Amino acid sequence: MRCVVLGATGYIGGRLVPDLIRAGHRVRVVARTPAKVAEAPWLDHVEVVRGDVTVADDVRAALAGQECVFYLIHSLTRRDFARIDQHAARTVATAARAAGVRRIVYLGGIIPERTPLSRHLASRAEVGAILRESGVPTAELRAAVIIGSGSASFETLRYLSERLPVIVAPRWVHNRIQPIAVRDVLYYLQRAVALPADVNRAFDIGGPDVLTYLTMMQKYAAVAGLSRRLVLPVPALTPWLSAQWVNAITPVPRALAIPLIESLVHEVVCHDNDIATYIPEPEGGATHYEQAVELALARIRNADVPTRWSDADIADVPANPLPSDPDWSGGSLYEDIREQHTDATPSVLWSVIESIGGQNGWYSFPLAWSLRGWIDRVSGGVGLRRGRKHPLRLHPGEALDWWRVEHIDRPRLLRLRAEMRVPGLAWLELGVEPRPDGGACYRQRAIFQPHGLAGHLYWKSITPFHDIVFGGMVRNIIGTAERVTADDEFSTAAETDADQ
Repeated sequence: MRCVVLGATGYIGGRLVPDLIRAGHRVRVVARTPAKVAEAPWLDHVEVVRGDVTVADDVRAALAGQECVFYLIHSLTRRDFARIDQHAARTVATAARAAGVRRIVYLGGIIPERTPLSRHLASRAEVGAILRESGVPTAELRAAVIIGSGSASFETLRYLSERLPVIVAPRWVHNRIQPIAVRDVLYYLQRAVALPADVNRAFDIGGPDVLTYLTMMQKYAAVAGLSRRLVLPVPALTPWLSAQWVNAITPVPRALAIPLIESLVHEVVCHDNDIATYIPEPEGGATHYEQAVELALARIRNADVPTRWSDADIADVPANPLPSDPDWSGGSLYEDIREQHTDATPSVLWSVIESIGGQNGWYSFPLAWSLRGWIDRVSGGVGLRRGRKHPLRLHPGEALDWWRVEHIDRPRLLRLRAEMRVPGLAWLELGVEPRPDGGACYRQRAIFQPHGLAGHLYWKSITPFHDIVFGGMVRNIIGTAERVTADDEFSTAAETDADQ
């Protein structure tokens, strides 16, 4: 089927597109700024069209010749989001009817009954009504909190759970919610394409668990290996004040935090399971909350830090972050990334990298490394006493001072996992990229996944020393490689002269 995705640069859209491609659909992606999908791993398999859903001419051109429209547009970051969403929905509804589109699939929110709605949920409901009344058969899939790395609702829960050992608990944390895993949302969206032509209605979709927001935070902490969170009841904390507090604690933008938190005054639980009449449950059943959280955290929990400098290799996992996700999504993963070009040959640069540690040292501020090793040993860690087995060559799994060689892709990448005592997980990646001119690009990445509030404080406390430690490593590794390269060239030239 010919499908057009409106909102492909968003959280759900960026994950739905590869699913549609795998299912054999011909996919057209509409983006106001096509550059946002320039790094998408599926770019070569779709048609990209520049367009703004509020501009009628753009929408008519985008929908021309299409059979199914996925409407995944929300404008929460705008103060007047309700007006913009209403206008966009009417523009798309009119164009879809005129273009002869056979199906609209819209992802909205579960609508509580018999209660005044928040601005956010009221806008979602209004958009759904506009699309259903368009004259084009519309499937409105209504979901509550979507569990997956990158979802604004899940990121809010993640950051609050990780950064607050004491949970400030306003009344709304006791409201019931029926979360759903992102992979189940994608499952229903993709299969909604094939709904019978006479189906024009809303369906609630949710996971098998109904939990309070407080329970969701406690269960998140348990899955993430955090200590059980203490609860401090604050009944007078209004949703608006809660949103300001969330904005201060998390990197989720205030423009998103306020409407999302305001919506938490409602209980959002599925009213029915009518969707099962048309679409069976995913194989093995819907995903339980704890499993959905584990999937969202799996890359970090399994120490599966990407070995490439792009996230393209994990793009097919819907719970993982994507390059198109906003900067604040993806959880708390701190990085110090440095890159420098050098005239040293790639082989010499790699030999310097692979000989790091032990008696060869860490090409940085020696006193700082010695002090850190001593502190680690005093606190019960391994310190720097393990050294290395061979002065020049490393193997996966072997110890290297307070590191463990986790991965080696000779002569391109060395990844070390820290075994020192730190409140979190830490890695150090050292990489070589050959250059066409015979030189090389040295890439260095320090990665830290904090464990609770102590982890965040730890990273922030050492950040001021990064230029000394990590910056020094770059300068000294490059300097050593360039001196060795120069010595080799001098020796080669001398030998040539002697032969002559």
